[in-house]
Amino acid sequence: MTKTLVIAEKPSVAQDIVRALTPVAGKFDKHDEHFENDSYVVTSAVGHLVEIQAPEEFDVKRGKWSFANLPVIPPHFDLKPVDKTKTRLNAVVKQAKRKDVTQLINACDAGREGELIFRLIEQYAGGKSPLGKPVKRLWLQSMTPQAIRDGFDALRTEKQMQGLADAARSRSEADWLVGINGTRAMTAFNSRDGGFFLTTVGRVQTPTLSVVVEREEQIRKFVSRDYWEIHGSFAAEAGHYPGKWFNPDWKKANAPLLANGEPDAEQRADRVWSEQEARAIADASRGKPATVTEESKPTTQASPALFDLTSLQREANGRFGFSAKTTLALAQSLYERHKALTYPRTDSRALPEDYLPVVKDTMGMLANSGMKHLAPFAKQAVDGNYVKPNKRIFDNAKVSDHFAIIPTLQAPSGLSEAEQKLYDFVVRRFLSVFFPSAEHQVTTRISTVEQGGKKYPFRTDGKVLVKPGWLAIYGKEAQDDEKEDDKDGKRLVPVKPGEIVQNESADLKGLKTRPPARYSEATLLGAMEGAGKTIDDDELREAMQEKGLGTPATRAATIEGLIAEKYMLREGRELIPTAKAFQLMTLLRGLGVEELSKAELTGEWEYKLAQMEKGALSRDAFMREIAEMTEHIVKKAKEYDRDTVPGDYATLATPCPNCGGIVRENYRRYGCVGKSGTGEDACGFSFGKSPAGRTFEVAEAEALVRDKHIGPLEGFRSKAGWPFTAEIILKYDEEESKNWKLEFDFGDDKNGDTGEIVDFSEQDTVGPCPVCGAPVFEHGSNYVCEKSVPTNAQPTPSCTFKTGKIILQQPVERAQMEKLLATGKTDLLDKFVSMRTRRAFKAFLTWNAEEGKVTFEFAPREGGSKFPPRKTFGKPAAKTAAAKKVAAKKTPAAKKAPAAKKAAAPRKPGAGLKPSDSLAAVIGAEPVARTEVIKKLWDYIKANGLQDATNKRAINADAKLKPVFGKDQVTMFELAGIVGKHLSAP
Repeated sequence: MTKTLVIAEKPSVAQDIVRALTPVAGKFDKHDEHFENDSYVVTSAVGHLVEIQAPEEFDVKRGKWSFANLPVIPPHFDLKPVDKTKTRLNAVVKQAKRKDVTQLINACDAGREGELIFRLIEQYAGGKSPLGKPVKRLWLQSMTPQAIRDGFDALRTEKQMQGLADAARSRSEADWLVGINGTRAMTAFNSRDGGFFLTTVGRVQTPTLSVVVEREEQIRKFVSRDYWEIHGSFAAEAGHYPGKWFNPDWKKANAPLLANGEPDAEQRADRVWSEQEARAIADASRGKPATVTEESKPTTQASPALFDLTSLQREANGRFGFSAKTTLALAQSLYERHKALTYPRTDSRALPEDYLPVVKDTMGMLANSGMKHLAPFAKQAVDGNYVKPNKRIFDNAKVSDHFAIIPTLQAPSGLSEAEQKLYDFVVRRFLSVFFPSAEHQVTTRISTVEQGGKKYPFRTDGKVLVKPGWLAIYGKEAQDDEKEDDKDGKRLVPVKPGEIVQNESADLKGLKTRPPARYSEATLLGAMEGAGKTIDDDELREAMQEKGLGTPATRAATIEGLIAEKYMLREGRELIPTAKAFQLMTLLRGLGVEELSKAELTGEWEYKLAQMEKGALSRDAFMREIAEMTEHIVKKAKEYDRDTVPGDYATLATPCPNCGGIVRENYRRYGCVGKSGTGEDACGFSFGKSPAGRTFEVAEAEALVRDKHIGPLEGFRSKAGWPFTAEIILKYDEEESKNWKLEFDFGDDKNGDTGEIVDFSEQDTVGPCPVCGAPVFEHGSNYVCEKSVPTNAQPTPSCTFKTGKIILQQPVERAQMEKLLATGKTDLLDKFVSMRTRRAFKAFLTWNAEEGKVTFEFAPREGGSKFPPRKTFGKPAAKTAAAKKVAAKKTPAAKKAPAAKKAAAPRKPGAGLKPSDSLAAVIGAEPVARTEVIKKLWDYIKANGLQDATNKRAINADAKLKPVFGKDQVTMFELAGIVGKHLSAP
């Protein structure tokens, strides 16, 4: 008997298909990697199992970063398994090759990526020759059992899907060609003079970076302007209310233009640009009576739409500070592990029209879930029959290959704190979208002072919540908003018709215009999603209307990739482009390949791929254009002279240290252009902008030329690719160039003992020496005691204190050294890197008086215990002065030794940590070791039969355990974390 193999994109979809087919095709047997009955074998991928690669003969290994092997344009692409999913791939291929399997059904997601996932698996399964089995396409937009059965009754042919398959392959191969060749060409260009300066580019990441760089350029060029507002306070019979002066004749369309002809975006009806004019308005209206007109009308506010991934990431970033990557990981865990949310990697904010019964069941589950803060609202929705057909929520036209993120019928348990936050966040949005709109009463009051034939109107806006509607689900947050409104005078005191009020005060408020805000992850995700809106070409904008830059599933990874490549820094919630980012944009503009940094490239591709899907453009023609574009990018990079790349370059304020001339930036260096500025009288002084792959910020270059040293700086990479931290110095070359040159200073102080007299008279002391009490100063790459180096006051050193500014790649800032000298200990520092394991670790730096050096002290473990001090390799001998001097250098590296000379008594069995009162009620009040606590808890759990009957990993709380757990049920994996919170040092 022959069978049909159904390949879904995800295991959950395979299970849905099996459940839908069982009533019509018979019961399925479950195997490790598939389901099977007499007619069907159903299995699934887990996303992409196969990726494209260049064929072996075109795969450049050695010398791939040089122009000699570029461009790489293979005539076809081979496939390779994705490493982490090889086992799943082999399982799917095994089913596809079965002799009794005579037909395949592509049940991957209904979209371009789903088509690509299946086609690559099918190609890989066939090997060098095609698999040769007919293929049908299951096209689903809803996952209800009936929708799945209807889909099987209307399978599409392979011919019908050929356009989509061609577009999917073409997009994947075009991304490879542009990304690989662009990255290698830009890296080769930047590494021409030696070293290795990785410069990645890509169709999505580079336009995304361009958005951030352009915003930073606006901020840097922004010139703040002064303006004034006039704030009045009006006395009515019922009380006081505020008002702000405004110009009723002002219209945005009539705002004055800037010098460049652009509208002045800073103009507002309530802004005055002259202090004299503002003061005249305030003086004329202060202490005068005012007539009042008022307009009050009800307004409604509907709940925001359901979440797609991008809106969830944006709002979770704003509410909880979660990065886009963290939100995706949490949502994926709630989907895969807890089965509590629907598939999160979606760009749709609507549900299929046949999902109404599922939503009603979900609402019923939430009503009976025991979630005290949300269940009553779900019950209200069920009792009030709130779930009804509504095009805003249920609309097939707005559903792509996935629908909006909503809770499933599975009530979760054992969630982490972050998972619980995100789950509640999604549930609140799900509930609120079915609730009535919130109703407000909005009042606009105009208080007009008439003086000397002129009118001075003041505007006051009020907004009162009449019916909370969906806002009730957000409870305290909505109340807090109302309180804020009341504080700001938004809840207006009443004014009788015809009442004359008194303007008791009119005060000037001097303000400054602000530059546009830097991007946060939330706003950058929005910019990526809406990138198509900025495109001028109507056809390209239409093509990108539903796309933007990247997909919901890849945008977080794009942002993280830009941070990992040091194109951006994350400071708090702000994303700040680095000098490396500006350098890349300068390069792309200078080479004339700006298309790589523009969203139009994606728009153009989307337009052509849409044409291909309809059969209006051939795959060969599109790929020829991509090959030509790739050749153009490489050709431009090969031909261009690095020093002549045009750009908006800086001129340093500090003169050349060699001749006093002007130091100016070009694409790759900072160099002297002579006192004339033309370069004709240049002295030859220059240094590279990107030593060891790290690009100087302009302020850093300025500091280096001015002070002859800078650092410690992070972000350098050795030729072997290891990251390192170092200071950089400008050192005069007496022997060869007779000029200043740049060198790394790793703090090893090889030339520290020259015997030259050191002058500290221009420095402020860092603090008192812990050895002798003399002042400690910065000296080269170290902090040293004044008496440890030759000085005029004491030519022969008598002290040994010296410690590095960089210790195991951790920069030790002056403030931290001041703290160590004042208190004996720094803050917890987190950038130490082990010489042995190359792993980062955290530690305090402390002064160890017994050993006479700076040592490490590790942070306490969670629960209160500390890392034990590392044992030394034998009894410490008396140190010579020289030995002490070596020990106190930048790599002290011994852990803090015990301060007491007498060995501590061994801990008695059972001695240790004190249980809290609630834990003591279960295990007793005696101090006890942490491991013993877990054992005693398990004894109690088993003795009282508290393991859940249906899920042995879950533990039900009785009256004694509930105060310990803080909830009705926990998983066995949570026990250790819970116990830690109930233990403290005796």
